Amino acid sequence: MIDPVEAFKKHTSDSIPMPTVIPGNTPIYQKATDTGHRALWVVFVIMLLSSLAFYIMAFRVPVQKRLFHILTAFITTFATLSYYAMAVGDGVGQNKILIKHSQKHFPDTYDTIYREVYWARYVDWSVTTPLLLLDLCFLAGLSGASILVAVIADLIMILTGLFAAFQVDEAPKWGWYAMACIAYLVVVYQLAINGRETAKAKDNKTATFFAAIGGFTFILWTIYPIIWGIADGSRNIDVNAEIIAYAVLDILAKPVFGFWLLFTHDNFASTASIDGFWAHGLGKEGTLRVGDDDEGA
Repeated sequence: MIDPVEAFKKHTSDSIPMPTVIPGNTPIYQKATDTGHRALWVVFVIMLLSSLAFYIMAFRVPVQKRLFHILTAFITTFATLSYYAMAVGDGVGQNKILIKHSQKHFPDTYDTIYREVYWARYVDWSVTTPLLLLDLCFLAGLSGASILVAVIADLIMILTGLFAAFQVDEAPKWGWYAMACIAYLVVVYQLAINGRETAKAKDNKTATFFAAIGGFTFILWTIYPIIWGIADGSRNIDVNAEIIAYAVLDILAKPVFGFWLLFTHDNFASTASIDGFWAHGLGKEGTLRVGDDDEGA
């Protein structure tokens, strides 16, 4: 006679054992390697040398004509600080992303991803992109109202991009991304529509140059959100590729833009000259006088 207990033991020993370790719980770290770090140092040097060149170019012209030189030098100066921070590891954080894999016959599994986010890049963009917009706005001759709208929309674009980069849930992340894209369209409208009209009203040379350098800038700025979408957004490229892609864009959008703007604009016969407070300070106008009330008041 067969003992049912022994038969059950034999049956269970011959069957496939259930896994005691659920796969997918090992954290995945997406971080820069030596390739990415070297790229950061290279761009730091390029931004530093460009800044020195722009300051030298500024001191070679009268202070009344230094507006574009100062703005452009500030752009690469802040970029220099940003790339130094990223290169030494001071401008980087980690975003923890939990990805759930639903199974039909087994417990759900999860992938935990820790991806580096270079928040110093967003600090850089929040300062340098408004300065770059000021270069373009002053070149076109935009009104103060249009400039304010463009700058505020630009800041909204950068901040929503930062929120998206640190968002762990997919739906809110792409919601922030959509807001950033809408803000970018506002910037494009102010420069591409209003800016072109005001530039045409100045002279043909300015209008042609604004169309060229403005188009160049917006092509680059359109590539930025594409890189973000495949890097921080969907994580389809690694951190090294992300660093190199942004590095190329930043070099084109800042030093190359700056040299093109200054060399071309300096050759214009109608180069803007700004006197008053910009060149001479307050002087007597606008100072506060105490005790000079009119007699008989």
